[in-house]
Amino acid sequence: MLSDADFKQVSLDDRDFFSKHYERFPQVHSDNTFTNMVCWNHYAHYRFAFIDDNIVLSSTIDGLTRYRPPIGPRNPEILTEVMRLAAKSGDEFPLVILDANTKEWICGLYPGIDLHPQRKYFDYVYLASDLAELPGKKYSTIRRQLNQFQRNCNHSVEPIAEDNASEVCDFLEEWCEWKDCDSEPVLANEKEAVFYAISNFSRLRLSGLIVRVEGNIMAMALFEGQTNDTALVHFEKALLDCKGIYRSINAETAKFLVKDYRYINRESDMGIEGLREAKMRYHPDHMVEVHFAKRKEIERLI
Repeated sequence: MLSDADFKQVSLDDRDFFSKHYERFPQVHSDNTFTNMVCWNHYAHYRFAFIDDNIVLSSTIDGLTRYRPPIGPRNPEILTEVMRLAAKSGDEFPLVILDANTKEWICGLYPGIDLHPQRKYFDYVYLASDLAELPGKKYSTIRRQLNQFQRNCNHSVEPIAEDNASEVCDFLEEWCEWKDCDSEPVLANEKEAVFYAISNFSRLRLSGLIVRVEGNIMAMALFEGQTNDTALVHFEKALLDCKGIYRSINAETAKFLVKDYRYINRESDMGIEGLREAKMRYHPDHMVEVHFAKRKEIERLI
């Protein structure tokens, strides 16, 4: 029987294990990716158990634990064990379902189960060619802002590498001072996550780009392959000294990725209204939906 004692903390040393497992069972939502887990571990305390060729993930925030359905060959018995663990959690919504196929599987096993969509956690997935080319009337405003940046700002683009990593850290410090990250819990946690990513850039096998204006780093993006056809942008930051800089780092990242990927996942908006508007302005091709199951509903079913 699966118990909390079977779980251990996700650590950087587990990268190859997760990479091999995810090659067989690709994850379409950003929250299950290894990079997100280790970068945000200080906040969400990710743990995993490995049972009968399935990975079971949990996260604990403010003392409340949530579980994810098993990742691996479909095994109803393991799912039941996960649901039993979830039913013991103090969280009101202790089971998190991060992809449509798993949702369909669970609904088939438990007809009538009441699942609750959580819009603020939906991932935004775009056609890479749309972000790279900005075609048609719907992108006219973004094209105009990008053109304005290119005319007015003496800029260059280069990959993040060992020889400029310290400059990237200096840029991030400046960005955090501007945003006053330490006074806002969300930004403070993000600050720790992005610095962890830069500090472990090679071990995480991340890629990234910076945009310089007059020689100074003014924007950066960190990304990696998520599945065979989808890239995942983990972080995108810019200083607003030159208008249109965010348009530039977005477009340059897409131009870099479009050669190898059909889609670009730019993660969720966390319910932040301005961020939601910005992500919708780029016209996502589709969303990766997230559903929660209530503890009382789980108790009713098992």
